[in-house]
Amino acid sequence: MQIVQLPTSSGVAGKGSGTARGVDGATGSVDGAGTRADGAAPRGATSTLKRGLSNWDHQLQGEISNAQQTLDYLERSSSQLQALKSELAAKLAARAGRDGQVEARVRQFSSTWRERSSASGGSLDAQLGYSSPQTAQQSFTIRGLTMASLQEGSQEVLAFSVGGASQALRSVNIEPGLSDDEIIARFDRALMPSNIRVRQGEDGQVVFSTPESSWANVRDSLAVRGGGIRFPTGQMNRVRTDPEPAAIAPEQWDTGDIEALRATLHEVVQALAHIEQSRAAVSLALAQATARVENAQAAPADTGMDTVAQSFTEKASKPGYESLMAISSALVGISRERVIALLGLQR
Repeated sequence: MQIVQLPTSSGVAGKGSGTARGVDGATGSVDGAGTRADGAAPRGATSTLKRGLSNWDHQLQGEISNAQQTLDYLERSSSQLQALKSELAAKLAARAGRDGQVEARVRQFSSTWRERSSASGGSLDAQLGYSSPQTAQQSFTIRGLTMASLQEGSQEVLAFSVGGASQALRSVNIEPGLSDDEIIARFDRALMPSNIRVRQGEDGQVVFSTPESSWANVRDSLAVRGGGIRFPTGQMNRVRTDPEPAAIAPEQWDTGDIEALRATLHEVVQALAHIEQSRAAVSLALAQATARVENAQAAPADTGMDTVAQSFTEKASKPGYESLMAISSALVGISRERVIALLGLQR
């Protein structure tokens, strides 16, 4: 796939011989910076728009690149799974097959699956959920930390540590009578500085998530100190974390006998369904990002002219010196001949 190249965003530059004192695009004040008498956007407003849209274009370019890279990976994965499915079906139908072909296909896809994070630019998580520009997350639960256990028992302050003793502790105050939402909000607020977010799962459990790049550190260093009610008091205690299972687990596929081959074929069919669902989601994200690029191309001129018009209207509608300056500045450089020429265009 080719990465879409974005045009450089710019403001509209007019071609008029007259000059005028202009309305500052950033502050809306009248100054002597010199906008064009033909209605071109102020230089300050145009440069600000250029910078803003340049940054936006850079982000869109990254989103498009991630989506294209992820689609390439998913298409390659789908192709390998289709080949494995054919090999499995042929071997099951004939009770035989080319020696080692099924095993080779499994090894090939297993290697591809291990490349998921790098091959997708960190945008595809283990459940084949796509996220860009945010990085893929690893969700997990903490053993012993359930909604039921948090809503039962006396008040307790739980102190969390991530990354070792040198890191700041994050404390969560648990007390009787808290609702599910209040508990989730307290955990999320406390652990956010440690790059951990908290939400309530579909079956009501407390679910934590962290970027996949941080998962190994969180898994190996997360510790909790309680008040002796839900967790022991006095010292930090390492907790057991259970990661959310991956959508595909090729390391568990067995090809040792007929029953194992049937079970593996079933897993491959399910894996293909997950892949196709993910491809549809990424394709939609790519289409949306591309549409935003197209819509952004006309934004500088439209936004710049809106700024000028709004500033002029506000100044001219108020009596006093600023109104006089706004009107007189707009009229500088307008001659009788130019007015007659413009009127002649309407005939």
